Amino acid sequence: MANLFTYQPSFSSFPPNSAYLKSLCSNGQLREALLEMALQGPEMRFEGYDALLNECVNQRAMREGQRVQVHMIKTCYLPPVYLWTRLIVLYTKCESLRDARSVLDEMPERNVVSWTAMITAYCQRGYAFEALNLFVQMLRSGTEPNEFTFATVLTSCIGSSGLYLGRQVHSLTIKTSFESQMYVGSSLLDMYAKAGRIHEAREVFESLPERDIVTCTAIISGYAQLGLDEEALEVFRRLQMEGMSSNYVTYAAILTALSGLAALDHGKQVHNHVLRSGITLYVVLQNSLIDMYSKCGSLTYSRRIFDSMPERTVISWNAMLVAYSKHGMGNEVVDLFELMREEIEVKPDSITMLAVLSGCSHGGMEEKGLEIFYKMERGKIGVMPEIEHYGSVVDLLGRGGQVEEAFEFVRKMPFEPTAAIWGSLLGACRVHVNVKIGFCGVIGHSKRGDLMLRNVRYTTLHVTSSTYTPHATRHTDQASMEISRI
Repeated sequence: MANLFTYQPSFSSFPPNSAYLKSLCSNGQLREALLEMALQGPEMRFEGYDALLNECVNQRAMREGQRVQVHMIKTCYLPPVYLWTRLIVLYTKCESLRDARSVLDEMPERNVVSWTAMITAYCQRGYAFEALNLFVQMLRSGTEPNEFTFATVLTSCIGSSGLYLGRQVHSLTIKTSFESQMYVGSSLLDMYAKAGRIHEAREVFESLPERDIVTCTAIISGYAQLGLDEEALEVFRRLQMEGMSSNYVTYAAILTALSGLAALDHGKQVHNHVLRSGITLYVVLQNSLIDMYSKCGSLTYSRRIFDSMPERTVISWNAMLVAYSKHGMGNEVVDLFELMREEIEVKPDSITMLAVLSGCSHGGMEEKGLEIFYKMERGKIGVMPEIEHYGSVVDLLGRGGQVEEAFEFVRKMPFEPTAAIWGSLLGACRVHVNVKIGFCGVIGHSKRGDLMLRNVRYTTLHVTSSTYTPHATRHTDQASMEISRI
């Protein structure tokens, strides 16, 4: 840090020494540059303010930026639109959207860059309503959007009304001839894909005069997320044939599609291509490889990748835990979970616990699963049980033949049982031929008003009754007698 006692300010304020001030800013000496600004007083010019605000943005120095703004006001300096916009950028970088919006509202004149800067700030922080509102206000002011405005505002077209609004914005891009712009086309494609309108996304994709890695990745991701794995693979092959290089997001998307196809040979080919290309193995890509290999039944490869990761997120741990769980490898699930709890940086989440409980259920480890669940209830794991975890315990007990215990567990749950939980219990009744719990418990509860059980009673219960052996008849008669007393 510079020594303020040895600092020699510039007193040659006529003309102002902007070069000296700019040199202070370029060296990161913001405090000294602010002192120079104070010494220059009303002689400050655009170049000085620009250098100061740029350095404030670089250092995320909000208070110092406010001092620059106050100095402009006190010296009656009338900043051009560019400097107003730099203030908006500064406040948004410092996460002060209220101050940024105040600057925009105070501006005597705004241009498309000013509006877009504020809209972008709202979009990036998830304030879709505010972003769209401001976009409408911009249109009413007579300012015409550019390709960056359209590309940004389309990211806010989400939710139930998002598709309707997105189509309106799409119409506007056609009228203003921005539809074929690469940024706009990518955003349109992404908007339609996330809304599940993959055919409209493909139409946008095919209409683009040129395509880049971003647009190709967006359409591949859209197909993969909707389970249209063959279509995703077709676009990827086309991309390869056209000689276009892929990035880690593209590879992650195509690995998701190959997971759905359980295409191990293709997955290995993509993995080899990733290694040959020299692409940085980001965590998201490694997670996709773990998921792909596990869904293709090759858990050895999944674990090898997991163990080789220099950094693991909770998603990495969950991917490996889910892999073991789905293959009924209960011991491996528990061992990996204990290893995870030894980690300092990563903590279990709700999905982690679902994977662990499910692994214990499929692995026939009822006692261990209950032990872990009760630790959750006592707050010893850091994740409080939700209804999905209670459902996993019902499945755990049911699979282990403890149908009565499962029914009592359901009765004492702090949540209202869902149709899925009742279905799980009925499935256990069918497997273990427990007519009393199946009829008394479920029908008795349904008569108390649980309308969700209608679907369960006409499906699972029907199958349950039809698969009982003749020796269960006396239990059925007994159940009928008990039902009549309810």
